Amino acid sequence: MDSDATALWNTSLHQLSNMSSIFSTTFLRFATTLVVMAFALYYLYKLLFVGKSDKQPGLPPLLVKPWPIVGSLPEMVRNKPVFRWIHKMMKDANTEIACIRFGNVHVIPVTCPEISCEFLKTQDAVFASRPAIMAADITTKGFLTTALSPMGDQWKKMRRVMVNEMLSPIRHRWLQDKRDKEADNLVRYVYNLCVSAGGLVDVRVAAQQYCGNVPRQLLFNRRYFGKGKENGGPGFEEEEHVSAVFTVLAYLYAFCVSDYIPMLRGLDLDGHEKVMKEAMRVIGKYHDPIIDERIQQWKNGKKSDKEDPNDLLDVLISLKDGKGNPILTADEIKAQLAEFMIATVDNPSNAVEWALAEMLNHPETLKKAMDEIDRVVGKERLVEESDFPKLNYVKACAREAFRLHPIAPFNVPHVSLEDTTVAGYFIPKGSHVLLSRSALGRNPKVWKEPLKFKPERHLKEDGVSLTLTEADLRFISFSTGMRGCKGILLGSTMTVMVFARLLQCFSWSIPPGNGPTIDLSEAEDSLFLAKPLVAVAKPRLPAHLYPVHLP
Repeated sequence: MDSDATALWNTSLHQLSNMSSIFSTTFLRFATTLVVMAFALYYLYKLLFVGKSDKQPGLPPLLVKPWPIVGSLPEMVRNKPVFRWIHKMMKDANTEIACIRFGNVHVIPVTCPEISCEFLKTQDAVFASRPAIMAADITTKGFLTTALSPMGDQWKKMRRVMVNEMLSPIRHRWLQDKRDKEADNLVRYVYNLCVSAGGLVDVRVAAQQYCGNVPRQLLFNRRYFGKGKENGGPGFEEEEHVSAVFTVLAYLYAFCVSDYIPMLRGLDLDGHEKVMKEAMRVIGKYHDPIIDERIQQWKNGKKSDKEDPNDLLDVLISLKDGKGNPILTADEIKAQLAEFMIATVDNPSNAVEWALAEMLNHPETLKKAMDEIDRVVGKERLVEESDFPKLNYVKACAREAFRLHPIAPFNVPHVSLEDTTVAGYFIPKGSHVLLSRSALGRNPKVWKEPLKFKPERHLKEDGVSLTLTEADLRFISFSTGMRGCKGILLGSTMTVMVFARLLQCFSWSIPPGNGPTIDLSEAEDSLFLAKPLVAVAKPRLPAHLYPVHLP
């Protein structure tokens, strides 16, 4: 009996164990089903009742399907110049904001003013940094400057110096006599070409050298690094210096492979690094000896705070902290002055060359601008900066040149500091935002007859602002926002001055043998005129108004 009871007991335990296992399995399946149903009901609720507004927005339209790791870099390398390739793809896709992935970087080109304002106004602080790319690193000696440096303490320090010490309204007035000297020298140079070269003037050379002479005067209190030419034109040193500056500008944001895959820097796969280093070497060859000598003069007492500064170099060297120590190092001064030079030369000179080329093809526009100067200033003195508020048509012509013929295809890139949403699209942290200068200014949704040069579109009842900017980003002359151009007043003043002096002092015509009009074709790899503008200039003022000898 005992053995039978034991067997029965074991059989009962085994059956109970099986029942427990079956129960556990059934319960687990039931619980799993409940969890799955719960998740399904949750997402169904989100889909039906919360709606699309709660979904994660997507990226702007992808223009090219990216490859793993490298993104669309192979296509970028094959399609030069890259800016024309991007603009064509956006036009073909009929979109005003897009996305291209180069390496792991999302590049966001924009051609719409309203969306541009979202980036640089509504969310200005989010997009207030710059990309830490190879060319900017070389140009700024490791990001020691203002315009090209990423957001951070160094940028904030140099921004204070730039705004308070270099480009303040008080400093602008203090430096007026230096700007006046170069305006007089420009007239002298062109006048001498009228006498010695039959009036044939390379307007690009004249405008670029004026725009190089002005910052040389402001920074170093000199016009020439060498002897210059007796007629007021540039010598070899000035030509080499300005050429190096424009080389830097051409390569600064030229879609370099290592900008998107930094580990490739040093291999210089596209040759940009070599070109940038050589151009900065040339600029340093002229700048650095002057800066080093001046710093030494301040150290050994040949210059002191008791004397008035001669130029902006003196101003920067003399800056002291609360303990009497220099605020800026020698490298910071060298980097900032090089950046100042690079930022000053291009925009005004390009606008004036294009404006005069357009106006030679529209003689009625040229006459209207010259008549305004004659009416406001007369023919018994030269245009001065104090005349600018009344030269509304001249300023309108300059604005129209900035709109239709910007110096660069894109604005200096802005980098997003965090994930955000713009125009309903997701913009990831670290994205490079490129506002298209050319497409904004030529947007047919914004401008009537966008490819025609029509200064009248900028005229307003209350006049045309001296600062040649566009608040609503319908075009970009000088950038805006937290990282906008701090030299708007200087750039606008230089633009109006070189333009007004050329129009007041000389009559302009198309050279014989050129044909009835100026060829307004753009260069293939830039937005410059394909051929530099050469025009015939003839003096139109009394001879005694043309400067002959200048200091």
